[in-house]
Amino acid sequence: VQSDPVDLLKYIADNMIRELKANKATLKTKPGIVYSLAYKYVVPYADLPEMSKRVLPPKIWNSATPSQRAQFQKEFTRLVIRTYASALTSYQDQEVRFFPMRAKGGNSAEVKSEITSSSRPAISVSYRLLNQGGSWKLYDMSVEGVSLISSFRSQFASILANGNMDTLLNRLSKHNNG
Repeated sequence: VQSDPVDLLKYIADNMIRELKANKATLKTKPGIVYSLAYKYVVPYADLPEMSKRVLPPKIWNSATPSQRAQFQKEFTRLVIRTYASALTSYQDQEVRFFPMRAKGGNSAEVKSEITSSSRPAISVSYRLLNQGGSWKLYDMSVEGVSLISSFRSQFASILANGNMDTLLNRLSKHNNG
């Protein structure tokens, strides 16, 4: 599965959709179902250290202690899952179609897809992956051209402008626990 980026993303999407369909009746009342699905099917194939590093300014990341980096990665992972899981709780009949990759080479890839539904216009989603030791890992995704990394980077920049890494960690922790 992990030797081809498109196959990996299809595997994740197929499993998520199958489970979302099976749990459709309770998704809104039990969001924990969606969180557990994300931890089961997405997290193992996401490059969380890379995402965490890319979402912060290099100066902040490089000056953070190892424990601050670990705490940030944990809180950032929770934030990403909560953010995108909330969208999945409104699952109806969406299907995902992946497009073949045009150029494969090196250790990075971008895969484009479209989420279609009988009741809404199609949504374009692209995924960016890195190959590490023969396994592809997801490190960014863009929905309708808006990158997850860029979006969070700008949110964090405004917090960091008035504080430091500890300020950011406290805000993330409060948000994730709220």
